[in-house]
Amino acid sequence: MAEEHVLVIPELRLTELGRFSGFKQFSQSDFDALLNPKFMEFRPRSTVEEDTTVKQLIPYVLLEAEVDGKLSVFQYTRGKGQGEKRLHALRSIGIGGHISQDDAGSDDLYRSGMMRELEEEVCIDASYTEELSGFIYDDTTPVGRVHLGVVHRLRLESPAAKARETEIAMSDFAAVEDLKSELDCFETWSQLCLTNLY
Repeated sequence: MAEEHVLVIPELRLTELGRFSGFKQFSQSDFDALLNPKFMEFRPRSTVEEDTTVKQLIPYVLLEAEVDGKLSVFQYTRGKGQGEKRLHALRSIGIGGHISQDDAGSDDLYRSGMMRELEEEVCIDASYTEELSGFIYDDTTPVGRVHLGVVHRLRLESPAAKARETEIAMSDFAAVEDLKSELDCFETWSQLCLTNLY
């Protein structure tokens, strides 16, 4: 089976975001600069997982809904079959993954990749609105140093979403206040979202 080639941008493009670590509020101009086709390329995933000179661009999608009068977010535990071994067994509120070279046939390869990942991982049976909310870059961990996240929030009319993959384990909607009280159980990106968005 051929190795997956994933979308990367040069580390120097982070200067467009003002060189930050952690969470940064969304800016359309920053987003447009990151997605400048001139600086995008696809590389074999195995060659970029430890290469800090490029950043793998990752859509990170949060599913929100009201449950019993409380704002709740879809959360799950990452199984061992998911691609990024360094995140196994951690809890997450983010759905998403790499933009693959297979997504490149679309006019908007970023959006095509995001929707493909979303459809592969969860089944959403409710209408929703979408908001781009921020960027995540975590230079404190090996996995964080090679990825750049773009945070999307989908506000569902009802909590009608469920895992499609077995590797998204123990999933359900949980009240934001409960998730924030268990922050240490979550992967860093989820911690950053819970702390900065709610």
